[in-house]
Amino acid sequence: MKVLIVGSGGREHAIAWKAARSPKVEKLYCAPGNAGIAEYAECVDIKAMEFERLAAFAKEQEIDLTVIGMDDPLVGGIVDVFEAQGLRVFGPRANAAILEGSKAFSKDLMKKYHIPTAAYETFDTAKDALAYLETAKFPIVLKADGLALGKGVLICNTLEEAKAGVREIMTDRKFGEAGARMVVEEFLTGREVSVLTFVDGKTVRTMTSAQDHKRAGDGDTGLNTGGMGTFSPSPFYTKEIDAYCMEHIFQPTVDAMRAEGREFKGIIFFGLMLTADGPKVLEYNARFGDPETQVVLPRMKTDLIDAFEACIDGTLDQLELEFEENAAVCVVLASDGYPVSYQKGFLIGGLQKFSEKDGYYVFHAGTARKPEGIVTNGGRVLGVTAKGENLKAARANAYKAVDWITFENKYYRHDIGKAIDEV
Repeated sequence: MKVLIVGSGGREHAIAWKAARSPKVEKLYCAPGNAGIAEYAECVDIKAMEFERLAAFAKEQEIDLTVIGMDDPLVGGIVDVFEAQGLRVFGPRANAAILEGSKAFSKDLMKKYHIPTAAYETFDTAKDALAYLETAKFPIVLKADGLALGKGVLICNTLEEAKAGVREIMTDRKFGEAGARMVVEEFLTGREVSVLTFVDGKTVRTMTSAQDHKRAGDGDTGLNTGGMGTFSPSPFYTKEIDAYCMEHIFQPTVDAMRAEGREFKGIIFFGLMLTADGPKVLEYNARFGDPETQVVLPRMKTDLIDAFEACIDGTLDQLELEFEENAAVCVVLASDGYPVSYQKGFLIGGLQKFSEKDGYYVFHAGTARKPEGIVTNGGRVLGVTAKGENLKAARANAYKAVDWITFENKYYRHDIGKAIDEV
């Protein structure tokens, strides 16, 4: 079959790598892709938000399955456009992708269906938000309602910080129209865990757990980013917690969406906080996480195309997901200065040293191919992933592989997965 992947980051590289391993796939395309994805797929110069052009390409090339990797096109309704033209596509329709597209919607859904989450209030004006904060308990969390590339969340320890955050989100519109509405919620403490799931509208199948590191600096300091590294599985996510989450969070979410006339088919990413009062939902995403995908898919034994098709066809209850009994760690190599300002165009060395058969992978996030070779072309440049028999071994392998890569301006966190030392 012919498969088209829509997107251009490390997540899409991991999806392309995994899809290319399926015996069902004869030809792989990616729009727009990147220098790493080009190893497995023919990259097509069409942007992810050019829905009609992408649909026309899918028809012209007789694409059998299109996979949407990114949040913006999903929330924007690309699946609806493809389905209206009779094209087979993996991902939620716009009315289901709102689960990620609006934090106010997802919080209201959880409240209505008694899905455990942090207490919250929603505001449409800065004036009302500021008035509420005068009586709030701190620390507190401010969230831009819409999509903000994983950066629209501010943790504020004082009233002054929170007031500045309201101005940033709602008045200055740092995150654009995502800040037209804002959610203010209680600050939860505990272990953070990410659980990716396949969903076919009725059935949920959980993948292996992971834990992301959002802050730019060591020790979880600095600004929020799109993710600086991750590990899988989380030693804190036990079988007992998984059973609780399936009963009280995962299945109720899928059932709630169906009850609301918003049947969800695709990936639901559950961002959880394991609090003293039990697991609670921090956020939903309507697609694979980045960089969680880079540690989850290398451990997945099941054919990824089979999982995609089962979600589309509503036959997920007939599919057993299998994962390797090992661990993986991903360290993101970024451009120094990310997520604020950084230089691009530096030549990357060492890519040829990675060997999949030895459990080493390098997923491209922000790269470009130039006559002189592959160069940096973004804030997050590469995801260096390594497997090991356990998390400590995988972490050691990942940091060994980090040293293989050279480029001017290289920056990374040195403590990805350090939490596993406490286990």
